[in-house]
Amino acid sequence: MILRNWIRQSHRWLGILLTITILANFVSMAFGPTPPVIVYAPLLPLTLLIFSGLYMFFLPYLGKPPARSGK
Repeated sequence: MILRNWIRQSHRWLGILLTITILANFVSMAFGPTPPVIVYAPLLPLTLLIFSGLYMFFLPYLGKPPARSGK
């Protein structure tokens, strides 16, 4: 249960980090040529967001199997 909470919380923080790196990318573009470090910076949080999001999406389907009827 603690792992699920940790993944959910890290997913939220990764979303914030992704937003900041994208904003930094646009701000950097306003001042001229953008260095590759800033251009590719959003890819790491985006990749981690994909994996944590897929985990949370499939989590209800990976739960307990349906209970059998007692007949």
